[in-house]
Amino acid sequence: MEKKNLISVIVCTYNQEDTIGRTLDGILRQECHVPIEILVGEDCSTDRTLEVCQQYAEKYPEVVRLFANRPNKGIVDNYFDCLLAAQGRYIADCAGDDEWSDPKKLEKEVTLLEEHPELTLVHTDYLHRDAETGKIFSPHPHPCHHIAKGETEVVDGQELVVPILTQLARPIIHLCTAMYRTEVILKAYNQHPQVIRNKNYDCEDVQVCLLLAMAGKVAYINEPTLYYSIGGKSISFTHNEEKQFRFVMHTTQLDFDLSQTFHIKDERLRRYFEYRTYALLMHAFRAHNKTLRAEALRSQKAWGINLNRQARVVKCVTGVPLLWSIALWVRRLFVSNTH
Repeated sequence: MEKKNLISVIVCTYNQEDTIGRTLDGILRQECHVPIEILVGEDCSTDRTLEVCQQYAEKYPEVVRLFANRPNKGIVDNYFDCLLAAQGRYIADCAGDDEWSDPKKLEKEVTLLEEHPELTLVHTDYLHRDAETGKIFSPHPHPCHHIAKGETEVVDGQELVVPILTQLARPIIHLCTAMYRTEVILKAYNQHPQVIRNKNYDCEDVQVCLLLAMAGKVAYINEPTLYYSIGGKSISFTHNEEKQFRFVMHTTQLDFDLSQTFHIKDERLRRYFEYRTYALLMHAFRAHNKTLRAEALRSQKAWGINLNRQARVVKCVTGVPLLWSIALWVRRLFVSNTH
């Protein structure tokens, strides 16, 4: 079925009663010559998020389409169910705790996509917003684009493939700043459902960005259009070592599976998987959890990489229970003295 000349904006939200209204307001104030629809995937929140979403759906019935999930689906199913329900030719998204800061965001991106059919995706810069203090500040400079503020750069998406798989400091493509072609992602979705819609990965953005980059050219606008919330409670930001271990494990396994599925080989990938194994061992060390240690070592073997020097040290320390306990005591003593 041919899609309408419409921008479908996906908003996945869960327990975000304090921020979801701000998110929806940022979308509704967009000034764009192409009409929009907003698909809100409310994922069985335990607070008032659903109530707030219902108020917007009632106030803007021609624009807001509310999907009240029962039971909770999780981010992967929530996102892709919204995507499959989208009627538009173009897709954008904004998480329920983020906010588009530029009212011309959609206009700038859809204009580029209309004028350049070779583009599969357009994305922009963004700013961080501290969820606790509200302070706005810039993230690290973009590692792949080195252009002046306000300029636009178009690159072959293949240049971004390895950087997307090995990103650490900041996402190569922040999906909440992006707009992409629905037909391109649906084609990839139908060809590779096993890596796109796998709930074990706990994320949807890496696979979407990779597949769009592989399919054509990508444009980057060096202007911030998003306030990206950091520092609150999220799956990727937590002081719980076991939860952080799970997040790192799932995202790294996704990167490995994507590299295997699409036969991507690069020295940068090998170094990345070595570093991630070390990170997993450190999470296991701080959690004092031998089960996590064993899981990290099993994954290291499955990924076919060697342990780097730091990882070998952690493996040795955690291989001796008494030494592990002493090392943790020393670490806690050092941390307490530095605060």
